[in-house]
Amino acid sequence: MPLVPGLNPNIRELPPVAPPMPEGDVTIEIAEDGVEQNGKKHYDDKGNLLKIEHGDGSITVSIDGNPLEKAKAGPSGWFDNLVDKIDDMELNRISDELMRGIGDDMESRKDWIEDRANGLKLLGLKVEIPGLGGSAEGAPVEGMSRVRHPLLLEAVLRFQANARGEMLPTDGPVKVRNDNINTSFGEDRLANALERDLNHYLTSTATEYYPDTDRMFLMLGFGGTAFKKVYYCPLRNRPVSETVDANDLIVNSSATDLQNAKRVTHRTFMKPSTVKRLQILEVYRDVELSTASAPSLDSLQREKKSQEGITTESFNPQDRDREIYETCCELDIKGFEHEYKGKESGLDIPYRVTVDVTSKKILSIVRNYDEDDAELPEARRMFVKYTYIPGFGFYDIGLLHILGNTTNAITAAWRELLDAGMYSNFPGFLMADTGARQNTNIFRVPPGGGALVKTGGLPINQAIMPLPYQPPSGALMQLVDNMAQTGMRVGGTSELQVGEGRADAPVGTTLALIEQATKVLNSVHKRMHTAQAEEFALLARCFKENPESFWQRNKKPAYAWDEQTFLQALDDCDLVPQADPNTASHSQRLMKIMGLKQLQGASPSLYDPVAIDKAALQAMGWNNPEQFMVPADAMKKPPPELMKAQAETQAKVMDAQSRMKEADAKVEEVKAKIQQGAFAPKQPQGMAQGGLAGQAPPDPIKIAELQFKKAQMDSQNQRSSQDDVNRDKDREADLEIQRMRVGIEEIRDHRQHAHEQGMQSQKLTSEHMKHLNEMVANPPPGLGGKP
Repeated sequence: MPLVPGLNPNIRELPPVAPPMPEGDVTIEIAEDGVEQNGKKHYDDKGNLLKIEHGDGSITVSIDGNPLEKAKAGPSGWFDNLVDKIDDMELNRISDELMRGIGDDMESRKDWIEDRANGLKLLGLKVEIPGLGGSAEGAPVEGMSRVRHPLLLEAVLRFQANARGEMLPTDGPVKVRNDNINTSFGEDRLANALERDLNHYLTSTATEYYPDTDRMFLMLGFGGTAFKKVYYCPLRNRPVSETVDANDLIVNSSATDLQNAKRVTHRTFMKPSTVKRLQILEVYRDVELSTASAPSLDSLQREKKSQEGITTESFNPQDRDREIYETCCELDIKGFEHEYKGKESGLDIPYRVTVDVTSKKILSIVRNYDEDDAELPEARRMFVKYTYIPGFGFYDIGLLHILGNTTNAITAAWRELLDAGMYSNFPGFLMADTGARQNTNIFRVPPGGGALVKTGGLPINQAIMPLPYQPPSGALMQLVDNMAQTGMRVGGTSELQVGEGRADAPVGTTLALIEQATKVLNSVHKRMHTAQAEEFALLARCFKENPESFWQRNKKPAYAWDEQTFLQALDDCDLVPQADPNTASHSQRLMKIMGLKQLQGASPSLYDPVAIDKAALQAMGWNNPEQFMVPADAMKKPPPELMKAQAETQAKVMDAQSRMKEADAKVEEVKAKIQQGAFAPKQPQGMAQGGLAGQAPPDPIKIAELQFKKAQMDSQNQRSSQDDVNRDKDREADLEIQRMRVGIEEIRDHRQHAHEQGMQSQKLTSEHMKHLNEMVANPPPGLGGKP
C-alpha cells in the first residue's frame, strides 16, 4: 500500500539522513533471475528480502514490491502450493464448504465410533478394582467384581503376533519379482541390489516403519480396518509410509471404497513448531494462526485417552497441538478451471487441501493428479486400506464385531460367578429390630476372633439371619466354557489339537483338521499380502519422483546407483511382499517341508536332496543354508564312516569267497575218488588171487545191490555239492545284508560317538572354566595367594 505523502507511519526515531549522492550519472542494472546476490540484505517484518547492498556500492532492490526470492524462484512446479494464487474470497468459500462436508462425514459414522469406543473397554487393558460404591461401570453394589474376560484381547494379540512374524521378516519385508524369463545376468544383479537396498531402507533408514506397522496390526485385528499413508515428507526429505488410524481417516459411511469417496480427510495433530517448519519450507502458507483451541474429542478419542491414563486437556494453551485437516477432494477453483478442448468444462478436479481447524484458514492447496492426466484428471492414490474381513460398507469387520458380544456375555457370567462366590463366603445378614441398639451394622470377624452382638435376650440364631446366597453354579461354569470355545473357534484363535488323540491318526486327517482351523487366518493373510503389495507400489512411485532419497542415507549400498539406473531397475521389477500369500503361519510352512521330505523319502530318485534341505533350513529361519553344507567336491565322496564300513564288508566278502573255493576243491576231490573207484565194493579173496575154480559164481542180486548203492552215493554226492552251492549263495546274500547293516550301524555309532565327544568336551570346558574361576578367586601360594 503506498504511503500518504508527508506522513511517516513509523513511530521510532528516524535514522540520520544520508548525505546526498554526488552529482553525476546513476547506473541501474537489472539482475538476472537466479543469480546469487551477495552483500548486506534487508528484510521486512515478515522476513521477505527487499534490498541488498553490495560491497561495490551497488544496490539491488525490488521494483514491484515483491520479495527478491520470488524473482529468483523461476516457474512453479506442478505440485506446488497454489494458495497464494487464489483470491481470499475463493479460499473462504472452499474452507466453509470443506468444513461443512467434513462435519457431515463425521456425523455419518457416529454409531461406528460408539461401537469402537465400547470395544476398547472389552479389551480390559485398564486396571479396574472392585467397586467401592454405586457405579455405572457395571458394579452397582459395593464389592462387586469388574473383571473382564480376555477372549477378545487374546484373539487380537494372537493375530498381531502372527502378522508381525509373517509380514515383517527380520531381513526386510520386500522382495523383487521380474516375470521376464529372458533376463540377463546384469538385470538379475541389479534386481538383487534393488531388493537388498530397499530392505535396508525400510529397516535402517526409515526406522519408524517396523514399529509403526506392528502397531497397525493391533488395530487391524481389533477393528477390522487400518490405513497406510504413503507420501514424500518434506521435513524428513524422503518417502514415508505411516499408519493412519481408522478414526483419523474421515470418510462418509456411504462410500464403498477410497477411490469412490467424495472426500477423504486425514485428521492429524501437529505441534506448533512443526507447522512453523512447514511454513518456512513453503509447504504451508505463511499466515498468522491464532492460539490453538482445545480439540473437540469424540467418544473413541476420549476412551483411548482413558485406557492410556492420559488427561484430555492441556492446562497451558501454548502446549496444545494444532488440529489439521488434510482433505483429498474435487473442486472447481476460480482461476484454475478445467478446460477440455479449449473450453471450460465445469468439471471438479482433484486437489489436496490443508485447513487449520482452529482458524479455519487454508494452509495449502495442491493438485492431486498427474500432469499427464490433465485432460481428464484422476486422483492420485496415497492411502492404502488394510482389511481383516470385508464388511457391508466402507468400514470392515474385525475381531471386535466377531467376538464382542461373546466377550460381553462371558464377562457378565464371570462377574456373576465371582460375586456369587464372594457373597456365599461373606454373606450379608438381617437383624431383628427387637434387640438392643447396636453401635454398627457392619461386623468383620477376623479368623479366630469374635464380635459382641446385643440380642436383647433372644437366641442369636433368632436375632440374626444370614441372607440365603447361592454358591457358584456348575451349570453356569460349563456355559462359560462352551461360550469361550465357540468364540475361539469363530474367531480363528483356537488351539490346534494335533498332538492329542490317536497316535496312529492318518496324516490326511491331521492336515484336514489344521486346514479347517486356519481357513479364516489364511484368508486374512491373503488380504494383507495384497494391501502390502499396493503399499510397496506407491512407495516405488515416490522413489521415482525423488530418486536421490533412496541411496543418499545408505553408506554401503549394494550398487553404485544413479538416477537412470535406479529408474530402470524400478521399471523392470515389481516390489512385492516377502511373505508367502499361501502360508499364513510358521507352523504351516514347517508342515509343507515335512510333506516334501516324506515325498523325497518315498521316491528319492525324483528329488534333489540338497535343494530340499536348503528349503527346509530356510523355512526354519536360516537365511544362509549354504553355510551348513559341505563343499561341492566333497558331496560326491561318501562319508568316512561309510568308506570304513565298506572296507570291512569287502574283507568279509573275500573271506567268504575263499571258504567257498575250499569247499569247491573238496567237492572236486570227492568226485575224483568216486571216478577212480575208491568207493567201489571189494572183490572176494579167491577172485583177487586169480581164479574162480572151485567157487560158486557171484550172485547177480548182490552185484545189483552194490550198483544201486553206488548210484545212491553218486546222487548223494551230487546233492551235497548242489547244497554247498546253494549255501554259498545264501551266505553271500547274508553277507551283503550284514554289510549294509554294519555300514548303517557304523554311521549311527560314529554320530553317537561324535555327540558324546561334543558333550564331554563341553563338560570338560565347563569344569576347566570352573577350576580357573576358583583359582582366580583363591590363588594358591606362590601365585599371589595366601601362604
